Formats: sequence, C-alpha cells, structure tokens
Amino acid sequence: MTLELLEFVVAGNEASDLLPVRSAALLRRHRARRGFWTVLDEGPVEECLALLLEREDGEWTAAHVPADAGVENRRTEDGEALAHHDGWVYVFGSHFGSKGGPLRPRRAFVARFREDDAAADGPLPVRVVRNSFRLHRVLNDALAAADLDTLPPGEQVRTRFIGETVARGTARAKRWVSRLSEGDLPLNVEGAAFTPAGSVLLGLRFPVTTDGAPILVEVTGVAEMFAEPRAWPRAVRAYALTGVTPPGALTGFRAIAPTDDGGYTAVIGSIDALGKGSVLLDDHPHGGEVTSRHVRFRLPVEPTHLVPGELVADLAPFHHVEGIAETDGRCFYVTDEDHRVALWLRG
Repeated sequence: MTLELLEFVVAGNEASDLLPVRSAALLRRHRARRGFWTVLDEGPVEECLALLLEREDGEWTAAHVPADAGVENRRTEDGEALAHHDGWVYVFGSHFGSKGGPLRPRRAFVARFREDDAAADGPLPVRVVRNSFRLHRVLNDALAAADLDTLPPGEQVRTRFIGETVARGTARAKRWVSRLSEGDLPLNVEGAAFTPAGSVLLGLRFPVTTDGAPILVEVTGVAEMFAEPRAWPRAVRAYALTGVTPPGALTGFRAIAPTDDGGYTAVIGSIDALGKGSVLLDDHPHGGEVTSRHVRFRLPVEPTHLVPGELVADLAPFHHVEGIAETDGRCFYVTDEDHRVALWLRG
C-alpha cells in the first residue's frame, strides 16, 4: 500500500476525524477544489475547528476557523467525531475522560453549525448542547439491552471512571449523578455517521465485545437536541462489527463515514493510546498493540446485533489513524500526530 503524506500545522495541535466539505460557497471562498473539516484535540470546540484545503492550483493548505459558541464558550473539550446532516456539520464530544479517569462532563456534548456559514466573514456561529451524561445513559441502556457480550471493565477502570465521577458529582451536588450507575461502562465516542433515515451511528472506541469486536450504537433524535422544546436522543440498536478484529486483539472504532453506495467505511484500532498512562490498557493490555485497519460494512435489513465487516486495508504500522474519507476514487486518512496534522492519500 502506497500513501502520500501532506503535513500541516494548525494551531499547534493534532487532528481528530475527517469530513469532506460539501459547501460550494465555502470552497469558493478559499478558491479550493476540495476540502475537509477536522477537529483539533483537547480544547473547547469553538477553538478547535479547522479546514484542510486543496486549492485550485493543486496546493494544499490548512486554515484554522474562528468560531463562537456564545454562552458555551470554553465549556467543552475533546471533540472527536464529525458528521453531516441536512446542511449542518455536527461535532460529537468523546463523552469520556482523561487516560486515568474520571469521566468529564465537558466532554459530554454535541455541537453543530451551518456549513455555509463558514463562508461568511466573522466568527462561525456554533451551537453547543451539553447533555449532562444523558447520552451516556442512553448508550449504556442500549448496550445492556443488546444481545452482545461487552468486555467488563477491570476494577481499576470501574473505580476511576464511574466511581470517582459519581463521588465528585455527589460532592458538588450535581443533578447528573442520577444518570450514572455503578454497573455502567465508560464510553468513548470516536466516530459518527448519519444514516439516510436521520439516525446517527456512534462508533465506540470503548467498550468492545468480549471477543474484541468494535461496537456502534444507532440513536435517533440528535437534531431535536437543538430544537425548542428540547428533546433527548433515543437508542435504536447496538451492533458489533464482526470478522475484522485480529485474533486475540481488542479493536474499537476510530472513525466512521458514509459511502456513496449506502454503506459505511471505518477505521478500527486500539482501545487507547500506548505510553500515556491509560488505565484501560492497564486492565486490558492486549488492547493497545493492534494497528489501525480500514474496514467497510452495511447495516443489516433485518434486526440483528451482529454486522459483518470487510477488511479493506491493514494500515500497519499506524496505531493512530483518527479519520477517514473516500471521495473521487481516492481514500484520505488523518493521523493523530504530536503538534501537527498529517493527511495521507491513497489511490
């Protein structure tokens, strides 16, 4: 497999996810023939939006996009997944925590903006809805109801992510404490893609099944989070992607994107990063060494919790592919690099 590398420096940070630009007005503004959105790690969402652009002369460049989340400025962190729906770009927080826990309410958010608005002058208006662990509850209940055997977290993971979160919330009299339960799984949302029906598939880096298969949960009502009166998402079904995890390994979703034929393309890989103090890997060390894999799948017509996947490419030696897009007969990957954005082209 031959890959071409393009490197960018965008606000001194690394990238998560990759989403093709659909707005003709936005491409015209930058005199670009192609572009991708990415979201930068760790900071508040309004400071972490960026464009990777191929100009009309073939030169690639990056642009940090100033944005304004109004009263929610600086109240979010760790945007991980991007998805298109009905002219909006949605940004999903990880709903996770730091490598050692606990869960962080600032990461439990969904944001959106009109893509055409990014072609206008001034900061991009971004609407943020922080869900105070409501989505955590919905996803955990969906996993509990599914005919799937999820890998139980080790005692250290359960204590650091669930126990400490409940203890901190209780000490601060937070109402969201009622949405966490002792038996919950910590969730790490890393990929998102809307279906033609308007539901969204959320790809989880953790948890995985006891066989090491990656899990995704389909939910409805994401757009209604931004309506008045506000409504909260509901689960449709949880799925495990079968046939794509190497024997003896654990793989979680790193990115998901829809394809033109009605299916989905995705990246799976390690359940957490090596060498960064992850308590997940302390409890499950065989979940860190696996390299990234490019896979494809289609949702089944009949109700089932098992979805067969197809391996497209083993992306070894990469452990840290964070985004994928297939467009114009080419495949693009973005990798998580220290203090830079690396875009890889194949095909």
